[in-house]
Amino acid sequence: MRKVLYILGELEDSDLQWIVDAGSLRSLGADEVMIREGGGELDSLFIVVEGELIVSTAGNELARLSIGEVVGEMSLLDSRPPNATVTAGKPTLVYEISRAALHKKLGDDQGFGKRFYRALCIFLANRLGRTDLLVGATAARTPTQENVSAELSPDVLENMTIAGARFDWFLQRVRGSVAT
Repeated sequence: MRKVLYILGELEDSDLQWIVDAGSLRSLGADEVMIREGGGELDSLFIVVEGELIVSTAGNELARLSIGEVVGEMSLLDSRPPNATVTAGKPTLVYEISRAALHKKLGDDQGFGKRFYRALCIFLANRLGRTDLLVGATAARTPTQENVSAELSPDVLENMTIAGARFDWFLQRVRGSVAT
């Protein structure tokens, strides 16, 4: 499931407006490295708007991320250097929110901070649950998308409808800024 849906499902409309106002689009060419494994501290949080990002460690591909994925959320919680390289698989647009602006908003607006960190916790708990399923999988019990989704709490599933509408709104706003 796209990370942005976890976040947008917890945030309010005014929070999303702040994200649109605080960030900017960044264009990446095919094969352009956005984040380098072991590189310096990340300066931004990124949302994939178009295209594809490839996540790899030690040259081994781990994942391909597409529209709606969030990159750099761990840097908000952990100041260690990135543990993966993220490269554009093809021309890609990401929405970039500076770490400094996000930290200021989190400090200045307790309601936003509560909602944002709750969203990260829900997402990370779900990721941990999926990882547990994958690590514990046997030939008799291989996780599928259906039983991984069934692990989501009813509250999270209910928020996904709102999150999808908010993400559509977000995409219209940020893609519209390209045309102007």
